[in-house]
Amino acid sequence: MKALISLFQFTTILPLGKPQDLENFARHSYIYPCAGYIIGGLAALPVFFIADRTLAAAVTIACILLISGAHHFDGLLDLGDGLMAHGDREKRIRALTDSQVGAGGITAGIVVTLLLFAGLQASSSIIIAVIIGEVCAKFSMAFLTAYGTPFRKGIHSYLHQFSKPYFPFIAALFCIPLIFLPVSPIRLTGAAIAMVVCPAILYIISKRLFGGVNGDVVGASNEITRACVILIIALI
Repeated sequence: MKALISLFQFTTILPLGKPQDLENFARHSYIYPCAGYIIGGLAALPVFFIADRTLAAAVTIACILLISGAHHFDGLLDLGDGLMAHGDREKRIRALTDSQVGAGGITAGIVVTLLLFAGLQASSSIIIAVIIGEVCAKFSMAFLTAYGTPFRKGIHSYLHQFSKPYFPFIAALFCIPLIFLPVSPIRLTGAAIAMVVCPAILYIISKRLFGGVNGDVVGASNEITRACVILIIALI
């Protein structure tokens, strides 16, 4: 229970009482998908009361950002700056870790948010799409936490030191309850492929450009994977 509370305190702004030691979660980072069920479920609640799909999609995205405190979205903006920076590895790392947001970060935020919005609006069920997308997004974080070699000290390096190579396989087990949602197996298969491919591609890119992974890359993976998964659900 302490590990779960620590997870929710790390991934959300929900009022959960006394702050727990992050180590409680770090030693069990395979439970990341559990946060996806909570965040996705809470973000989907307003959809029950909104008839217009455009408004429902927009409100859902707003809820996701509010519940998570835009913590991972900030990582997406930083990654955008790092990817768009010109120069050697050191210059890219400075752009990635700089607290200021540049054109690259703004572009990344707009593009991913637009794709997420379009995917939600086109989905047959916004509620189902956001739950699946959020759970898969959290799996991607467990994936990179385990396999993403840190290039500097920080929150990611702290979590990484407690993670084990088999953690993503346990995290995948936490995604299995998604099969009980009223969604076709082919869509779930597409979502499962995306939740592995997205962080894998980010790992390769980050390894090449930055020499490894940091918390910004892991947070960006959450945002990118969610959008990709929801798009695939809408397209299939």
